[in-house]
Amino acid sequence: MNETNKMNVTIMGLGYIGLPTAALIASKGINVYGVDINKEVVDTINMGKIHIVEPDLEGLVHYAVQKKFLKASLTVKSSDVFLVAVPTPFKAKHIPDLSFVEKATKMIIPRLKIGNLFIIESTSPVGTTEKMAKLIFKERPELRGKISVAYCPERVLPGHVIYELQQNDRVIGGVDEASTEAAIKFYSKFVNGDLHRTNSRTAEMCKLVENAYRDVNIAFANELSIICDKANIQVNELIDLASKHPRVKILNPGPGVGGHCIAVDPWFIVSEFPEDAKIIKQARLINNYKQEWVFNKVRSVASKFQKDKGRVPVIACMGLTYKPDIDDLRESPALEIYNDLKREKFKLLAVEPNIRKDSKIMVSDMNDAVVQADILVFLVAHKEFRTLKLSEEKLILDFCGVSHL
Repeated sequence: MNETNKMNVTIMGLGYIGLPTAALIASKGINVYGVDINKEVVDTINMGKIHIVEPDLEGLVHYAVQKKFLKASLTVKSSDVFLVAVPTPFKAKHIPDLSFVEKATKMIIPRLKIGNLFIIESTSPVGTTEKMAKLIFKERPELRGKISVAYCPERVLPGHVIYELQQNDRVIGGVDEASTEAAIKFYSKFVNGDLHRTNSRTAEMCKLVENAYRDVNIAFANELSIICDKANIQVNELIDLASKHPRVKILNPGPGVGGHCIAVDPWFIVSEFPEDAKIIKQARLINNYKQEWVFNKVRSVASKFQKDKGRVPVIACMGLTYKPDIDDLRESPALEIYNDLKREKFKLLAVEPNIRKDSKIMVSDMNDAVVQADILVFLVAHKEFRTLKLSEEKLILDFCGVSHL
């Protein structure tokens, strides 16, 4: 592998992980080629702009492009390091879909040469890295034992991606010890956190376990909120009091679980170990059900309003993203609840301060919506919602604890 100032890195996928990773590496003076199948994304990046919302990212991209360390492309170029950061959704029956990873790998194979490092960062079922290695060596048998293949999952929080890419510890696992060491050497060039050595299968499972753990804890909070609703208990007050115990820390409930990680990754474990992953599966079912429960709750309140007032209420859905203060709509329970209500022909206003004006979703001005709506349904605890002055005449359904923050 070349020295840093001569190294070339290709990153497959310029989304919520790929682009920040590309910009961060390029900011260290390393030549980075970002590859994406979307021409609009490629053109936007090459103008020094970004297509997603993430603090500090646009300035970093602008700098890297201006200094000619970052260039986006629709095609793959020869490099020293190839890093795969493409989506890994699931298919019917929650079976992991590795087609994007396989496609990216096949695009890379013709460009591989002796001494290269091939890394997968995409969340993947156990054994995926080994599977891609077999695919590479089947088409390029002369590279067996002469390139490094490793897995290193990201573990970042949207809204803090640039900072966490640098500061968080990373788990790095190669298909052999030489691959692990090659990947460790590469990540040490831009990661300040500790780099933990393991094998690829353990690294893959580590990512899945981290998000399954979080999903289980969220499921506990969501199940508790349903119980408290029936018991006429304020769940957020209860959680605050229970968490005064020195060994208890309960999370806050919400309308479900979204995003590409927590709402998806646990299914990768369940699909491989269906007879054993009982708690993990039940947590997924609980968090999915919470979305349905919220929808039914809103519908019930709206129906009562119509019966009492003799007119159809205007409902403002406050927040559509899958978590606060970001623009990411992937697997968002808030968005699904809005769409379900829309299908029921309710009079709806969508309030989402993090979605740009050119979005396909028709969003309303927050202050106008608060005035016009009869029922305010808080689905995401965006910071803009926390200081709203609300009339006592409004019906408020708070499913994310905005009023308790």
